[in-house]
Amino acid sequence: MAIDIGFRVADEVWIATALLHRENPDKSEFTIDEIVDCARREQPEVAPRPGLKTHIQAHCVASKPPQPATYRMLTAVGKKRRLFKPGDPVHPQRAGKIVPDRDEIPERYRDLLDWYEQEYARAAEEEDPFLAMEGLHKEIWEGIDPDEYIRELREGWE
Repeated sequence: MAIDIGFRVADEVWIATALLHRENPDKSEFTIDEIVDCARREQPEVAPRPGLKTHIQAHCVASKPPQPATYRMLTAVGKKRRLFKPGDPVHPQRAGKIVPDRDEIPERYRDLLDWYEQEYARAAEEEDPFLAMEGLHKEIWEGIDPDEYIRELREGWE
């Protein structure tokens, strides 16, 4: 007989994946079985909940078509999974939550939300190679009037 642990399966998936990321900072993604094992380790008194694997495989994956869940909690990296990061591919019909609601998960896991926002998601924004080029070689353009520059380029055009 399954025991109601008081929070959603999707939130359980996110928590397990976040714990794995924090416990294994050298790994960037995890197998579905690793996420299932972590969820079981966190709730040893509870039988595995129906739908746990399905949530990891599809329901929580941002880039997959919703069937029916629209969560954006995980990103598929081949057959492995990692937490969703800003900028990851998202299926156009997915607009669901990225992280659990703070009030809907046990207090002992709420620090994971802070870690995600302050470290994991922020690092993803800082790692963007295109954003990192912002302002690169801006000194080349100092003192140049853009309108005048374009006029000079167009001189002689007919």
